[in-house]
Amino acid sequence: MERDIKKLISEMTLEEKVSLCSGKDFWYTRDIERLGIPAIMMADGPHGLRKQEGASDHMGLNKSIPATCFPSAAGLACSWDKEIAKKVGIALGEEAQAEGVSILLGPGVNIKRSPLCGRNFEYFSEDPFLSSKMATSFIKGVQSQGVGTSLKHFAVNNQEHRRMSIDAIVDERTLREIYLASFEEPVKQGKPWTVMAAYNKVNGDFCSENNRLLTEILRDEWGFEDFVVSDWGAVVDRDRGVEAGMDVEMPNSGGIGDKKLLEAVKSGKLDERIIDRALERVLKVVFRAIENKKVNSVYSKEIHHDIAREVARESMVLLKNEDNILPLKRIESIAVIGAFAKKPRYQGGGSSHINPTKIDNIYEELEKLAGSNAKLTYSEGYDLVSDEIDKELINDAKEAAKNAKVAVIFVGLPDRYESEGFDRKHLRIPDNHIKLIEAVAEVQSNIVVVLSNGAPIEMPWLGKVKAVLEGYLGGQALGGAIADLLFGVVSPSGKLAETFPKKLCHNPSYLNFPGDDEKVEYKEGVFVGYRHYDTRDIEPLFPFGYGLSYSSFEYSDIKLDKKSITDEQTVTVTVKVKNTGDIEAKEIVQLYVKDVESSISRPEKELKGFEKVSLKPGEEKTVVFTLDKRAFAYYNVNLKDWHVETGSFEILVGKSSRHIVLRETLEVQSTVNLKKVLTKHSTFGDLMEHPIGAQVMQAMTPASSVDASASLDGLGTDPQEMMKGTVLRAAVAMSNGSFTEEMLQGILQAVNGSN
Repeated sequence: MERDIKKLISEMTLEEKVSLCSGKDFWYTRDIERLGIPAIMMADGPHGLRKQEGASDHMGLNKSIPATCFPSAAGLACSWDKEIAKKVGIALGEEAQAEGVSILLGPGVNIKRSPLCGRNFEYFSEDPFLSSKMATSFIKGVQSQGVGTSLKHFAVNNQEHRRMSIDAIVDERTLREIYLASFEEPVKQGKPWTVMAAYNKVNGDFCSENNRLLTEILRDEWGFEDFVVSDWGAVVDRDRGVEAGMDVEMPNSGGIGDKKLLEAVKSGKLDERIIDRALERVLKVVFRAIENKKVNSVYSKEIHHDIAREVARESMVLLKNEDNILPLKRIESIAVIGAFAKKPRYQGGGSSHINPTKIDNIYEELEKLAGSNAKLTYSEGYDLVSDEIDKELINDAKEAAKNAKVAVIFVGLPDRYESEGFDRKHLRIPDNHIKLIEAVAEVQSNIVVVLSNGAPIEMPWLGKVKAVLEGYLGGQALGGAIADLLFGVVSPSGKLAETFPKKLCHNPSYLNFPGDDEKVEYKEGVFVGYRHYDTRDIEPLFPFGYGLSYSSFEYSDIKLDKKSITDEQTVTVTVKVKNTGDIEAKEIVQLYVKDVESSISRPEKELKGFEKVSLKPGEEKTVVFTLDKRAFAYYNVNLKDWHVETGSFEILVGKSSRHIVLRETLEVQSTVNLKKVLTKHSTFGDLMEHPIGAQVMQAMTPASSVDASASLDGLGTDPQEMMKGTVLRAAVAMSNGSFTEEMLQGILQAVNGSN
């Protein structure tokens, strides 16, 4: 095929070559009929297929065809289940095949730097390890059906405010450890057919023309071989973009981009071979898509709806369950309160907005499972299109709650609160939702709150309710899933993929989000999400990895197959987990790694493994983790590579980032000997820590050594400790001639000569 592609390119006119570097319209790549080059269709995702009917428009003004709306990534990540992510991908691949779509525009793996980002519902997590594992499985699922994916938005696209012009200023270590790490494994292991360049700038260059990102890292380091497509309307300078490695401009720019490319080649500014290189990548994917097309492909809408229900069940998180009020059993009467119960919020707004094949009415699904065992009443509680408190609706809700044994209140964030295109300003839910909870609490002590939201919220009312179920944006089958969980058909098994702070100001990006003018500085560095809360010991509302069950689990017998390794070896960690409750349930076992003593600033702990385990009552299973170099490494900007420091590492196993139940210690030996180069500006402490430096200090004769202790006497401090902080050059001036410049240079030569 490669020879055929090269031959095709050789037969093209320059105008034809240039035309293939942009779309035919909003959704299709360009075709060239005389050469037998077809067009293929791309369509929005990632949690459902948004293929528009009739004339296309990216703003979603035209209705899209019916498709299954699965839970959005914010919820899906809370399943912590790689197989569930793959299952969603397979279903989406089937639907794309049935609708003639060759590339699904997703998944989105941008890190949740701030809970305010309006598009957080589309992203997996604040943690790159969890995000990358879920995304890789999702990609493999979609592409197993012969449909490509477009990993997005590459890169550092963490806000909607000025998203088309903002310049994200981020240091290299943070870039690698946090923001690129969520892309790296999906590229290397998932092998997406395309990667989508983001709107924003990174360190001064737009992503669509960022050679560092698109060529040096994505292609040269990670080995990506297929084409890079722009986010829709992200192209700034077309010739700079294609030179940097951005192959396809979307959507069609009405000839503007083509004209720039033509002029650049004809003037000699751009080598035609760069265009040819882009075309090879594009045509390889186009022909792959054609070869994988399935004729007369169909899928079952009912089966996919059932899958959506299963995924929603696995993803929802039980945050509170005081007095074991849930599951709702032997309850004579239930007041179902809140407009969301009949008009659910099940997806986010913007380019991922799906026209569902069907949508569950939550109240009706609750009625089905309650049957004749419980009488249900409904009260609207609040106006969906307004934040105004309606006293009549509030009073009606209070009356319904007062006459029931339990009140189940549905609240959260309406569509107008979070969407692509804008960020939230605060973490509050609407005032009328808060007032509803508070008013019902005046007359009813048994309150269950079910949340529909795409990102964390504040909960000033938490102490007034007995249970909280975080439903996120649960997709079209959320009603059945909520009913299954509330009535105990299955036990909740989701755990949070992001931290819920008590206050917005506790978030590490608080002082630097969304930036000033057209620049945002990532001053919090690698301390994003739980890395910040755990390291600074700031108690969150709910920690990363947290979630309750209707059962209980006991962890025991953590073992390492080795007590020490080199950074070129792996270690296997096993731990036993037992269901000590009386119902079948699933537990998510989390493994974190802590560098006990590091020469650089590192988080308290970092997630490096997780497994979701299904256990019958009394059943025990052994969970196995394998850790390699990256589990212990940080990104060393001087080496320009991942580096492990020799030393002790704690292997921590727990139920959340804040609930560690087992730990072991592993010794890791680095195979890269990083010796620090000392200068006259180094301290005596640096000299003492250096193996040769320590010998030099001991060998120095009393006559030639610096009597630092004596010279520092009388200062009311420990002379030895103060000396450690003294720079070497200062000793020359302070020693009254007993320590000379020549002696200092001799020491530095002896020390650095050993490197």
